[in-house]
Amino acid sequence: MSITLRDVHKAYGRTTALDGVRLDVREGEFFCLLGPSGAGKTTTLKTVAGLERPDAGTVEIGGRDMRDVEPYDRGVAMCFESYALYPHRSVYDNLVSPLRSPRHRLPAAEARDRVGAVAELLGISGLLDRSPGQLSNGQRQRVALGRVLVRPARAFLLDEPLSHLDAKLRQRMRAELKALGAVRRTTTLYVTHDWVEALALGDRIGVIRDGRIVQTGTREDIWYRPYDTEVARAFGRPRINLLPGVVTEAGDFRSADGALALPLPVRVAAGTGVLVGVRPRDVSLTGGGHRIAGTVYVTEVLGRSVEVTVRIGAQHLSFVAARGDAAGLRPDDPVRPAVRPENLLVFEADRPQCPGRRIEQR
Repeated sequence: MSITLRDVHKAYGRTTALDGVRLDVREGEFFCLLGPSGAGKTTTLKTVAGLERPDAGTVEIGGRDMRDVEPYDRGVAMCFESYALYPHRSVYDNLVSPLRSPRHRLPAAEARDRVGAVAELLGISGLLDRSPGQLSNGQRQRVALGRVLVRPARAFLLDEPLSHLDAKLRQRMRAELKALGAVRRTTTLYVTHDWVEALALGDRIGVIRDGRIVQTGTREDIWYRPYDTEVARAFGRPRINLLPGVVTEAGDFRSADGALALPLPVRVAAGTGVLVGVRPRDVSLTGGGHRIAGTVYVTEVLGRSVEVTVRIGAQHLSFVAARGDAAGLRPDDPVRPAVRPENLLVFEADRPQCPGRRIEQR
């Protein structure tokens, strides 16, 4: 079942939540919608579910206009970030509640088997007799997610269902959700603020900002061809290095203070102000590429790797090196890291309140 939003607008008083959202989630697709708090992610889900009515635009599910369709007739199951559990019922009764409703009622034995399978998947089999008040926040969130997964649905709407889990469990649940999506092939619209989740789970990713969909595409599209500097900054840790400067007569990049020069993979008119994006993974101490001279500004040990920040004139370039390669580096030590110029991203210079757009490679 596909989900389509066409020019959807939604405002709460003077606050615009959705500003002409256009979105197409294909049948059977696991689509991740990524954005910061207040970007419009949850409002988008509620509008698809029918819990909010758009001020303008249309919502279609399975090609059918949902304008006059009530939430319970839309065939979607939604998981709220706020859990929304029945506090007076046990975990089992919370999980089985969708299967006792008139629309999705199953025989008791079949419902019990389905609940057991979902509880096993989520690691909450030992909690079925407890009440929500006896659970941690992470356990409550898994129960809320289980209540969605247990019922038959034509589409799942998941609002940051892993945000309250610890790192180890979050990683495991990402793998389980990915496997579950591949097996069921149920259309899923998954909202998150975590770029790792988006890259790990999404067949495609949409980036939302200030109530607008800025870019949609595969993980490769988003990573290698970000729409603008804000999309580039949203993916990757350490963050992408954005270096301001101008294009020379020779077609190369030179930083504003002249201390850094790099060959550009795009054709840009001489004198044009640009931002050059360098992903930390495209910088190394030992590999091949364009060598640049600088001094160590700071190092931070991260287990088997070291985050190194190099000072080049007035600019800082951050990257991650193997611990053995960075062993013994101290502040102000001279270094010559290598940058792979073929992977550089070139953006129009940032303007106030206007992120610089990526310049296409010709």
